[in-house]
Amino acid sequence: MNRYETLRLFDYSIFTSSLDQFDQINQESKCVINTLNQYSYIIAEKDDTFKRVLMESDMLLPDGIGIVGAAKILKGKKIKKIAGADLHKHILKKLSTTGGSCFYLGSSEETLDGIKKRLAIEYPEIKVGTHSPPFKTEFNDADNSLMVASINSFKPDVLFVGMTAPKQEKWVFINKNKLDANVICSVGAVFDFYSGTVKRPSKFWINLGLEWFIRLVNEPNHLWRRYLLYGPVFVYLVLKEKLILLSNKKRYIDESH
Repeated sequence: MNRYETLRLFDYSIFTSSLDQFDQINQESKCVINTLNQYSYIIAEKDDTFKRVLMESDMLLPDGIGIVGAAKILKGKKIKKIAGADLHKHILKKLSTTGGSCFYLGSSEETLDGIKKRLAIEYPEIKVGTHSPPFKTEFNDADNSLMVASINSFKPDVLFVGMTAPKQEKWVFINKNKLDANVICSVGAVFDFYSGTVKRPSKFWINLGLEWFIRLVNEPNHLWRRYLLYGPVFVYLVLKEKLILLSNKKRYIDESH
């Protein structure tokens, strides 16, 4: 990540450059891109493996108003939220100019069909492959072998993985060295957004920092825990960290005098 601008926040190096600087698609080195939001941060604090996966990301995007707010409160830095949907759109535009290829791993056949239909209209130049893995908590060896084989037979320039966090990030981490794809993106809800299965809030709400609220209204059963339970917990942790920083600063000033 060292050729991009990053911000050290909590234990993570957060990508703070513009996506316009992202030039990894045609490079030979592998690049794993994950996102960090208030939900994944709290889950990672309880899951050491997931935390390691996020820390070792080649790019970790600030996907959420909570992370943007934490950067402002704890570091005094104004950063821009970059959602998985933003990354997805940016990469598709790049692939369309080169006639590149992408592969979607995850979700249902219905959702994947919706993605293929929309791509055929918006980006007909892009070659696309898909695979819908079985819906289960853990994959067995046969499941994993089939997924890897499906991807490698297609040899995509970019692999999009959508199996919800932390399942998708862990799967990529374990299997990345077996995959014949240089750019691997864990983008979760993007599959539903792009296929039209779930409607993403408009730019109006996104620019106001209220995308989370509209998503909560539209998907209360699915998202109430993420926003109404983990949201306040995240705010508490950020304020707690801020108090520690202020206390340390005061102690340093007192000791220096």
